Amino acid sequence: MTTKEIQIHDKSFYPFISESEIMTSVKTLAKALEKDYEGKDLLLIAILNGAFMFASDIMKCIQRDAEISFVKVSSYKGTQTSGRVDELIGLNNNMENRHVVILEDIVDTGITIDKVISLINANDPASVEVCTLLYKPEAYKGKHKPKYIGFEIPNKFVVGYGLDYNELGRNLKELYQLKEE
Repeated sequence: MTTKEIQIHDKSFYPFISESEIMTSVKTLAKALEKDYEGKDLLLIAILNGAFMFASDIMKCIQRDAEISFVKVSSYKGTQTSGRVDELIGLNNNMENRHVVILEDIVDTGITIDKVISLINANDPASVEVCTLLYKPEAYKGKHKPKYIGFEIPNKFVVGYGLDYNELGRNLKELYQLKEE
């Protein structure tokens, strides 16, 4: 991991979580999912755009049959959550009596997760859980705390590994935290 600050648009970010730490956490989460859903019909629902790298790595680490689908919602503008969720691409999978795990890059306020869970619950799944790489307990106001958490982090803005700042930075292999002025 680079030890240097990086610049994205008008903001500076410093190294926060390394690629190797991320991959260790992803492997641990994948093993937990394999164990908990052994013998069950598992459907993973990844939240786009941010969770695409996390979802890809989780799928590569799961050593059993699992289906994956994607939904796209939006709740961020710049570095702040907008406080609302706009569904852009809907759910198309049959979820009745299936075990659904939502894959999310980051859970902060819980607004997105609560909206997605309500949409999924309308389809009569056997169960619904959340697996997130990052969780901000200080910012969380939702009803559905993630069951599977890679890292609990402070309520600071982060970028990299799928997360962006105004659409840039998703391609970084590690995570960076916003440098406060």
